[in-house]
Amino acid sequence: MIVKKIPHLLMLLTQDLQSPSGLGRYFPLAKYLVREGFEVSILALHSDFDSLQQRDFVQEGVKVRYVTQMHVHKYGNKTHYFSPMKLVSTSIKAMITLYREGVKENADLIFVGKPHPMNGLAGLWLTRREDLPLIVDCDDYESESNRTNAKWQKKVLAYFENLLPKKANLVTTNTYFMRDHLILQGVEEKKIVYLPNGVDTERFCEPSPDKVAQLRTELSLDGKRVIGYYGSLNLANHPVDLLIRSFKLVTEKIDEVILLIVGGGKDLDHLEKLTAELGLKDKVIFTGRVKPDEMNVYYRLAEVSVDPVNDTLADRGRCPLKIFESWQMGVPVVTSDVGDRKILAGDPPAATLAQPGSEEDLAQKIQQVLDSKALAAKRVAIGLQRSMDYDWAVIAEAANRKIINHIYG
Repeated sequence: MIVKKIPHLLMLLTQDLQSPSGLGRYFPLAKYLVREGFEVSILALHSDFDSLQQRDFVQEGVKVRYVTQMHVHKYGNKTHYFSPMKLVSTSIKAMITLYREGVKENADLIFVGKPHPMNGLAGLWLTRREDLPLIVDCDDYESESNRTNAKWQKKVLAYFENLLPKKANLVTTNTYFMRDHLILQGVEEKKIVYLPNGVDTERFCEPSPDKVAQLRTELSLDGKRVIGYYGSLNLANHPVDLLIRSFKLVTEKIDEVILLIVGGGKDLDHLEKLTAELGLKDKVIFTGRVKPDEMNVYYRLAEVSVDPVNDTLADRGRCPLKIFESWQMGVPVVTSDVGDRKILAGDPPAATLAQPGSEEDLAQKIQQVLDSKALAAKRVAIGLQRSMDYDWAVIAEAANRKIINHIYG
């Protein structure tokens, strides 16, 4: 195959660009690949497709088109899961639509973002139709981290999660844990490339002090010590309940402390109820989902951010965006030694590691950071240094070389 002067990479996504991976991984990768000389198009499903006013646009040089409804319905801060029959019909429609619209793109490379049935089969058909290279990105342990109502759903996810990487010319993964898992499943090691998550430094830039002060006042945080959580409220792969229970212990040791939870998801109501049951209603603030370009301001409100972790397969398979974003924003991070997190933290560590799943130890580690300005400053300094290696511009430059070498070598 002759490489065009400007190779056209087509991303097939099962989520929109407001969802965690779409916003934090796939769009910044696409944006910076454009700057590396690629033409990049994204065909994506949307969480609230019928409400969309604009379904086709260009953003930062990336052509984006939403083609139909994704397999869950998200509106506001809520998430609605379809019945089995509706799930099947929605998924089949998504698969056919992604393929049909993909044919029109005249791409040189097909990139499947998450090995799901809808984009996976569409990607396979497109590569077979035009004899194109296939790239499959595995950024989660899908069959463990996705909510399923029946065993057959989990089996279907696991089947495609294992099948698609074997069919691909190149497999990218954001954790060494998932790389090792794929090798055990029979994927050739030589075609697996480590492509970690990172931070878009253009989005996570230093905010105006006036904006930070204004938001602090709006949220009644003046004079408060703020612990931040930034991410999905989905307990299947983000144990925010562990953080809330740990926070209860922190309030017994530190005065004027507030837990700021930024994000939405299906378990929002459950977590609000838990907060009330623990007597923390006046000490925990749920903001819901916020505008992506305002996240840097919300990070600046916190003295410490937390990535709560249990030692599950879902937790091992994640590469938390909040760690890189916290580093970039100069906020010390508390997480746990699960999956790749200790590797990411480095030596000396850029994060404080608690025992996974332990409310007591997580609370103690949060207290250590809040009680010691020296420790917090040390973590911030090392984190800022580490964040330079995880700038999406740096990652995309490496991805460009790896794609060209592996595909066209």
